[in-house]
Amino acid sequence: MAYAVTMPALSDTMGAGRLVKWTKNLGDKIRKGDVIAEVETDKAVMEVEAFQDGYLSGPLAAEGTEAPVGETIGYIADSAAEIASAAEVAAEPPPAHAGNGSAPAERVPAAPVSAVLAASRATQRPPRTPARSRAMAAHAEKAAAPPTTPAAAPRSALDVGPPYRIERASSLREAVARSMIAAAATPTFRVTAQLALEPLIKLTQERHYPLSLLLARACALVITAHPLFNAAYTSDGLARRDQVDIGIAVDDGDGLITPVLRDAAKRPMADLAVDWSRLREQAKTRRLAPADYSGATFYLSDLGVFPVVYAFDSIIPAGASAILSVAATGPQGAFFTLACDHRVVFGADAAHFLDTLAQRFKDPSSLLA
Repeated sequence: MAYAVTMPALSDTMGAGRLVKWTKNLGDKIRKGDVIAEVETDKAVMEVEAFQDGYLSGPLAAEGTEAPVGETIGYIADSAAEIASAAEVAAEPPPAHAGNGSAPAERVPAAPVSAVLAASRATQRPPRTPARSRAMAAHAEKAAAPPTTPAAAPRSALDVGPPYRIERASSLREAVARSMIAAAATPTFRVTAQLALEPLIKLTQERHYPLSLLLARACALVITAHPLFNAAYTSDGLARRDQVDIGIAVDDGDGLITPVLRDAAKRPMADLAVDWSRLREQAKTRRLAPADYSGATFYLSDLGVFPVVYAFDSIIPAGASAILSVAATGPQGAFFTLACDHRVVFGADAAHFLDTLAQRFKDPSSLLA
């Protein structure tokens, strides 16, 4: 008996995945729960586990291949005897799987793989009928007609420049592009304030908390005083939320991902520090689970580690009403730019938010309570 291993649906938004590598070889004996492959989703690299005991069987999808969710990428065979026939066609692409992709693998009827591939190559010729004969004659007449000259295709900006080549973007960059296109429709305004950070920086040195963690904590506490910044616009009205989940932008070397610090206003700082250390390390190695980077209610982007960044602003991700951009600290402080969804908050709301944030920075010890 052979069982299909399909491209798993590892998040609600995943439509396809890229097979990074097989961690087991063709013919290896495997146990249920063994990691047999690594798959790159839009924002993370996830492990695919074996769903039963058996032997890894072909044909196996080639490493680097992108496949839709639910498509077969390999097989698990009950016995070693079934591996032999599979190995003969290991270089052939596996047949597509027609399932819905809701499970990582689905049981399929046992059949020699070579026979399955042979059957897939077979073609069926429909019987000739008067209607089909007329259709074939019309097609032949059309094919014999002199070709028409197609209209000149419009030239893009790329075509009038130097030669270029198309290089496929990574899954993460494609995901960011889709998110930014969706977010571009948000009616956004921005308010910038220059805030002193010396007391906050002193606290990082005393307590050894990362500045990004203290900034996130400060934002979460400010949001409890200005709850509209924890809401999101929907066609049915405002989605109001009590728990403050802060998404913090992290550069993993190939793009930005936003690990989410859950319940950042109410949890003890010591717990948040442990959680943030884990999230930051997993983000750098692309090992975050979808639940770790999805569903933030407010976002923070800190480029203060780059001294040349005087000020900047960010695009509001879907599901939030604001994002705070923090630039490098200068003699008079750092520029904080708050980008807001005008359907949810107004200019005065943003001014009050930044004023309350400035008060928090004057007495940063309140962040530890």
